[in-house]
Amino acid sequence: MHPAITRRTAIQAGAVGMLGLGMNHLEALRASASDQAATPPSGKAGACIYIFLSGGLGQHDSFDLKPEAPDAIRGEFAPIDTATPGIQICEHLPMLAQRSRHWALVRSLGHPTNDHTRGHYFMLTGRSTTPVGFKGDRQPRSSDWPSIASVAGDAVRQADNNLPPAVVLPERLIHWSGGTIPGAYGGIMGRQRDPFFIEAASYGDPFWRGAYPEYTFFQLPKQDPTSEPPKVFQAPNLKLAADVTSRRLGGRLRLMDTIDAQRRALEQSAEAAQYDRNREMAVSLLASGEIARALDVTHADERTQERYGRNSFGWSLLMAYRLVEAGVSLVQVNLGNNEAWDTHGDAFPRLKENLLPPTDRALSALIDDLDATGLLESTLIVMGGEFGRTPKISTLPEHYNGPGRDHWGAAQTLFFAGGGVSGGSVIGATDKIGAYPAEAPQTPENMAATIYDALGIPATAAWHDELDRPHQIYHGEPIRGLRS
Repeated sequence: MHPAITRRTAIQAGAVGMLGLGMNHLEALRASASDQAATPPSGKAGACIYIFLSGGLGQHDSFDLKPEAPDAIRGEFAPIDTATPGIQICEHLPMLAQRSRHWALVRSLGHPTNDHTRGHYFMLTGRSTTPVGFKGDRQPRSSDWPSIASVAGDAVRQADNNLPPAVVLPERLIHWSGGTIPGAYGGIMGRQRDPFFIEAASYGDPFWRGAYPEYTFFQLPKQDPTSEPPKVFQAPNLKLAADVTSRRLGGRLRLMDTIDAQRRALEQSAEAAQYDRNREMAVSLLASGEIARALDVTHADERTQERYGRNSFGWSLLMAYRLVEAGVSLVQVNLGNNEAWDTHGDAFPRLKENLLPPTDRALSALIDDLDATGLLESTLIVMGGEFGRTPKISTLPEHYNGPGRDHWGAAQTLFFAGGGVSGGSVIGATDKIGAYPAEAPQTPENMAATIYDALGIPATAAWHDELDRPHQIYHGEPIRGLRS
């Protein structure tokens, strides 16, 4: 049983140190928080894992191959049959091909931008417009639309385990220039409704990409890297410090009650409220052996490591599985650091050697574990990026040795599994060259509505701001025919 720590228990300066958490995790804890803990209402699914492929996976090279198209469009990969007659996917996704009875494809999602930042924004918020004040300058603002994770985390029913209802891992999406990609935060809902960020990845040089340490590549092949490839994947150390026993932890919590009594005025501040909730969740995580196990993925048993892969993709999806198993309602997994899937050049060797194999293995293991434990029917998996890639193959010889594809917001394929999804099915289609939706066009709003519906959030639901004004949650309809 997780302790229910009151707002007055873990407050203000020094709380992290008192609890034995390392100072290197202070920012992650400060930036987290949500009003409620995670027990979803009844519905087809009780949880959602949203796998985000930052950079944009090419539909032609993954789930919507066009083998009859001209050479300049078709690409180098061949389609293979899946276990479902009539459905083919890329030859470099053989494990997923064997599991097609569990998943469905939506080949017709599009939105009106080819820009990375806006594309992230549309697909992370489930809104294909931008609000007043949006500048696209890689700076989250309080005027932003709230993220899907923030909305879902706020809407699910509160439980007594005090766990975060919505978690983002293994890192925030930070652009190589240093700017923070907007769309992943509470926005107009307030910072107190930001999802809880678990920052386990450490790339160092932002131009290292892929599933490190096994599948790492340097984004700028015609430049020599100035650093070693990343190797460390480590979630926050959530065990008590060596000198902090359970009895001493209780004493420190009482000490924080005293600090709280001296700072009562701060309780009226939204910032203070956010800070308090962070500490409540931190204490719950500290006290939970189950959560400590969920985060300690690099020390999983050998068989599990082999099935998921000993790399950041495998560890991230294993962590997502364990968090859902522990009761977290929505887990967003940023699979690959910012724009890892941005294959303008050298696209085919990068996809073949560094991106598709670890994704195929880790996602297949996730599906298998959810299925084996009976959680697949109640857990919706969604995978997509900020956009697809251009039908026409292009070259940038000044930067890359081989060809690739550019940004393309008009069409991408979304992957769905579990959560009542009708496995072995395809919704929608693109035209002959994979450029535009030709059947059943979908929007980010429809994708978000599908997630909300799977979590059991009613179509009439709203969230309320500090002035108690209602804001609707749904801005589209769930994708028709996707879920039974």
